[in-house]
Amino acid sequence: MSILVNGSTKVLTQGITGSAGLFHSQMCREYGTQMVGGVTPGKGGTETDGFPVWNTVAECREATGADCSLIFVPPPFAADAIMEAADAGIELIVAITEGIPVLDMAKAWDVVKDSGSRLIGPNCPGIITPKSETDGGAKIGIMPGYIHKPGSVGLISKSGTLTYEAAWQLGNAGLGLTTAVGIGGDPIIGTTYIDLLELFENDPATEAIMLIGEIGGTAEIEAAEYIKSHVTKPCAGFIAGQTAPPGKRMGHAGAIISGGAGTAAEKMTALRAVGVEVADSPADMGAAVQRALGNA
Repeated sequence: MSILVNGSTKVLTQGITGSAGLFHSQMCREYGTQMVGGVTPGKGGTETDGFPVWNTVAECREATGADCSLIFVPPPFAADAIMEAADAGIELIVAITEGIPVLDMAKAWDVVKDSGSRLIGPNCPGIITPKSETDGGAKIGIMPGYIHKPGSVGLISKSGTLTYEAAWQLGNAGLGLTTAVGIGGDPIIGTTYIDLLELFENDPATEAIMLIGEIGGTAEIEAAEYIKSHVTKPCAGFIAGQTAPPGKRMGHAGAIISGGAGTAAEKMTALRAVGVEVADSPADMGAAVQRALGNA
């Protein structure tokens, strides 16, 4: 099994006529994902590299049965794209766009919550359920598909690059993935660690969970508290930014130590306190999952 996406997921791309939207739609299609078309206002009725284009998400959904939207819309308009997808009843919205203004995202998040849709991101690499003998899988976003092998570990990460590194290590260790989800590193995101911990805990095929976090905010500490009370499966973790100076933003908009809170050390301590096997180095992430499984 997997969580959220599989070979039957039907995906439309908002912003498909842009260079990034088209390229990554092509890569997702090449992986085997059911890419049913795209949306660019004013270009409805056209086609780009075999992808039919509609003016609105509602039109595309009605014509194709799409249940997932992949968003490659420029930052000034991306929040509107998220809200349009939610208003059209899209079940899963994956927002790749980086740099969406925080106030725009606050408004969009209110709409998404009220709609019943699920949002992944923004500023994230997306989600992938690797292809297996029993499922065609789905790659929705910018993750390189070939490094994600099917297996038994659920992966949750704020970092795109570290998602890829962890996936590579887990594949080489013979563990592989049920599903990998990049949640994004912005101050306001849709799906959280806790949301995904619950889904992976309830997924029979997921035997262990890997969390990758970073400095800034309290999401990883809240995840540790949730693990203590609700998660029975072995968990491993890694926190990026252990040498980051206070007050300096490190890559992601949410990755900043402010007022002495959100340090890597306090997050690592919180995770270890609830039994999570924490890797000290990104090179140790796969081995940390193996240790967690061995200690279970």
